[in-house]
Amino acid sequence: MFYETDANRHGLPHDPFKAIVSPRPIGWIGSRGGDGSLNLAPYSFFNAIADTPKLVMFSSTGHKDSVSNIEETGVFTASFVSRSLMQAMNATSAPAPRGTSEFALAGLTPVMGRLVEAPFVGEAFAALECRVTEMLRPKDLEGQPTENYMVIGQVVGIHIRDEAIVEGRFDMATVRPIARLGYRDYCDGGDVFEMVRPVSA
Repeated sequence: MFYETDANRHGLPHDPFKAIVSPRPIGWIGSRGGDGSLNLAPYSFFNAIADTPKLVMFSSTGHKDSVSNIEETGVFTASFVSRSLMQAMNATSAPAPRGTSEFALAGLTPVMGRLVEAPFVGEAFAALECRVTEMLRPKDLEGQPTENYMVIGQVVGIHIRDEAIVEGRFDMATVRPIARLGYRDYCDGGDVFEMVRPVSA
């Protein structure tokens, strides 16, 4: 099959785009408003985009509390979502009035960063502390800003729980990362196999 995305005439019950671009890691973004309120929200448009320096990004569909808080403070955290925390992560996706702490709604422990004034999930196997380098609204083919807000941050600190390190590595079989697929589907990245890149002839 083939369909042009501007018409979106795929003839299927649901648009397959997000199922094709998957699995997508979940950025569990922690932020703190200028008024001191705490916010925690999961974003599946999230990924690492560079290693030197360490840069991550997430994109919000609409100007949500996470974006507002980060505009005020210039910092955020990204907590690792494991299989053990998937129900808590899902709970933090519920719409809540501005100023409501999703940490409290999901029964999670907010821990303030050492280098940034933003909270991360104390129960998470790992968390990134980030300072914003860019915030932008991606444009469409006509050059018009979309209703998406992209936040790029440089990782300035990394927290890892001791039990997540096995034989010197952040162990996927232990931490079992959750990723977003299309529709309402998720996957567990704990089933790991290894491949070695081919060498030049």
